[in-house]
Amino acid sequence: MQDRRVLSGMRPTGQLHLGHYHGVLKNWLVLQNEYDSYFFVADWHAFTTHYADNMNLNVNVIEMVVDWLATGINPNTSTIFVQSKVPEHSELHLLLSMSTPLSWLERVPSYKDQQLKLHIKDLATYGFLGYPLLQSADILIYKAGLVPVGEDQVAHIEFTREVARRFNHLYGREVDFEKKAEISINKMGKKQAKTYRLLRKTYQETGDDEALIKAHALLQQQNITLGDRERLSGYIEGVGRIILPEPELLLTKASKMPGLDGQKMSKSYCNTISLRDTPKQIQVKIKRMPTDPARIKIINTGNPQKCPVWKLHEVYSNKSICDWVVEGCTKAKFGCIECKQPIINAIEEELTPMQERIAKYQSDPELIKQIIFEGSEKARSIAKETMIEVREAMGINY
Repeated sequence: MQDRRVLSGMRPTGQLHLGHYHGVLKNWLVLQNEYDSYFFVADWHAFTTHYADNMNLNVNVIEMVVDWLATGINPNTSTIFVQSKVPEHSELHLLLSMSTPLSWLERVPSYKDQQLKLHIKDLATYGFLGYPLLQSADILIYKAGLVPVGEDQVAHIEFTREVARRFNHLYGREVDFEKKAEISINKMGKKQAKTYRLLRKTYQETGDDEALIKAHALLQQQNITLGDRERLSGYIEGVGRIILPEPELLLTKASKMPGLDGQKMSKSYCNTISLRDTPKQIQVKIKRMPTDPARIKIINTGNPQKCPVWKLHEVYSNKSICDWVVEGCTKAKFGCIECKQPIINAIEEELTPMQERIAKYQSDPELIKQIIFEGSEKARSIAKETMIEVREAMGINY
């Protein structure tokens, strides 16, 4: 069922780090067991901000999939694919761009925010302005019912809903739509047709949202074609056939994974620990972390709340270790290097089995290529079906 389909992607702009793991991948691990999950490598999206960079996408794409598999993403329960291997994404993006107002793109919050944050890059490009629409095409082409996003991406999902709504309004009106809708209703059988008509009347006359929800649920239970179901979904709300269903957002918790400087872990801030960092690299990075500036000497007392290392303890350390840190820091019982050691141990313990699986997958590159091929073929079969409907609605069926 489309309302149980989840879609999410990630740009292959470099090595994955602990922020990706705690903020995205751990959430995917849960979703893949609860939903029909589609996870894709957004290689085209990488060019929106890195078009002038020397990206080795051939390596980055493969290595990203390897990291996903090593963290537990299962190709038997999830569909893993690469965006550019499903060219229908670009066709839908192009067709949606014909009816999407320019002002909608300019008001997306991240448009100006990213330009400020990445001011050293020239982002005065059509691709950067239009990337939210490409993102919408990524979602709508699979008719994904749910899209897991953080709070900073909520505006993108609302934008996608507006794009779908506008498309359905412009192209969802078939010739003799109401007549065809009545024929579709009769295919449900007398009892179910009567229930549908009652719910539709209730919603249209009173705006009862519960009646709308019940009507949509009723349609999902009927043994009718997808076209009939989409036509009747639109008929409930007084619009035409719903060709591109509006997705719902699945709000995810903000990542609590801090970077080495206490800010959000991000490659842009150069404060990351890679999933592939060696024990030596991890030790060097953690030991170089800044601490409470008040602790100049070991005899100086400190405040954990003012120390970036404490934020890592909140992620990795149990209550016993946290109590030990507070006691040792506020009473100057030990130095900052000693305080950092449990973090080093915890990160090494987390990454060691992951890195062993990475090495295993790297030793079988043909397996990775096969997983990408099969996932992309499966994704493309769905994308092709959507594009047949889109072209037909727009009259591009000659």
